[in-house]
Amino acid sequence: MSTTRTPKDQAFFDPVAYGNGPDDSVTDITESAAITHHAIVIGGKKIAYTATAGHLVIVDASSSQPEAKLFYVAFTQDGQKEETRPVTFFYNGGPGSSSVFVLLGSFAPRRIRTSMPGFTPPAPYAMEDNPDSLLDKSDLVFINPVGTGYSAAVAPKTNRAFWGVDQDAGSLKQFIKRYLTKNNRWNSPKFLYGESYGTARSCVLAYRLHEDGVDLNGITLQSSILDYTQSGNPIGALPTAAADAWYHKKLGVTPAPKDLQTFADQVAAFSRTDYLAALRKLPAEDPKVAETLAEYTGIAKSTLLAWNLDISGYDSRGNALFLTTLLKAQGLALGEYDGRVTAIDTGIAGKIDPNSGGNDPTMTAVTGVYTTMWNVYLNEQLKFTSNSAFTDLNDQAFQFWDFSHIDPTGAQKGVDAKGNVVLYTAGDLAAVMALNVDLQVLSVNGFFDWVTPFYQTVLDLQQMPLISQQVRQNLAAKFYPSGHMVYLDGASRTRLKADLAKMYSAAVASPKMLGRVRALQAATRQRAG
Repeated sequence: MSTTRTPKDQAFFDPVAYGNGPDDSVTDITESAAITHHAIVIGGKKIAYTATAGHLVIVDASSSQPEAKLFYVAFTQDGQKEETRPVTFFYNGGPGSSSVFVLLGSFAPRRIRTSMPGFTPPAPYAMEDNPDSLLDKSDLVFINPVGTGYSAAVAPKTNRAFWGVDQDAGSLKQFIKRYLTKNNRWNSPKFLYGESYGTARSCVLAYRLHEDGVDLNGITLQSSILDYTQSGNPIGALPTAAADAWYHKKLGVTPAPKDLQTFADQVAAFSRTDYLAALRKLPAEDPKVAETLAEYTGIAKSTLLAWNLDISGYDSRGNALFLTTLLKAQGLALGEYDGRVTAIDTGIAGKIDPNSGGNDPTMTAVTGVYTTMWNVYLNEQLKFTSNSAFTDLNDQAFQFWDFSHIDPTGAQKGVDAKGNVVLYTAGDLAAVMALNVDLQVLSVNGFFDWVTPFYQTVLDLQQMPLISQQVRQNLAAKFYPSGHMVYLDGASRTRLKADLAKMYSAAVASPKMLGRVRALQAATRQRAG
């Protein structure tokens, strides 16, 4: 009688110092990792899996010399075949964010327990097996870009060499190729999952991968920002403001709408017609539109007129007028990342860079649990330890980021009023979808996200230069009663998992579709070689 023994765990201590400054680098080029073995029940089925936490070294595409060490955490189901087992690469955004947020919050085998949209009380915190994990559909690889996590440039390169749209996409492309090679996964179905700036990254990365002979089966874009010229566009923001007012019972609409999706569609129709026309007529006022706007947003008509009807406007301190006004009588401000979350309006938000998210009510509601439980999980359960500080958010990367980029269609949106290069990546997505006609794209947004409003995502996708209506059928958009980090809401996470499962099944169910993707990959690699 034979018995199957569980392999022994391999703990790892990493003595290398990983600096996160622009001029930092390392000289060590070892690819060490901690390896642990686990099991989880998903949908009534027990899944044995291996967790790997460590580094892969990427090389310069021209010289093949080491140029960076990237830290990653991978969860792979045991005993699976390369050809039939998908692999998904995850990352957050920023730029300058590690992947700790999507790892601990979304679809890994274990996740933190939060109280969203309420504040998660101080320690002791808890982690739990994740019944919504995507591990039943795909292996999961969480990547930390250079300057985040324990990732750093290899000398003579420095971190700042990777802090830019194209530089960053190039390094992640090299990481994915290295992972596929080291783990014999070239013939596996491949997926990307990016959040926030990670959606812009996914568009550029997907096209770069295609050019280098790596063709994808699917991409998930969560909380997209694909056209930076539209950041702060009131047309795209209005339906989110209405959703926030709906949640906080501040609407002037009677009777109050019961279904949020139906109400959001109604507001979106008003936004792209009457509201757009009224904005174009300014400074001439349109009292009728102002009245409807007041009903939809819960903001007094006189206040809206003082704002020149701009629902997405900011005050001189950088605070969103709508978010600080809706519940002002109660002394509360709404979170940008999730409008359901409120906090006492102390007036200090303008003193902190809003891009960091550090003072936003949504982020402060979960920052403590993330920081604590990541250290507990990584050190005690995944058995990876280091003397270096783990960089979850690196504001230096954002500060030094090079946003310049010309997409494959030749689109470059130019510069803004401050001279900053404005990023546009929807053209990259359109190009790779046109080239890989089997690529499935799932766009997901939360109704209460002010940072990347759901209706602005719809507009960006509608306006991207993708001519073929047949190829556009590969693109689906879903919306959830949640915020920027959709998965922090339990019910929304469960719904999103179901939508992901459908997308993955559609992407890999057809042998003909899989065959075309693999043939395209082989042909592209042959040309590249």
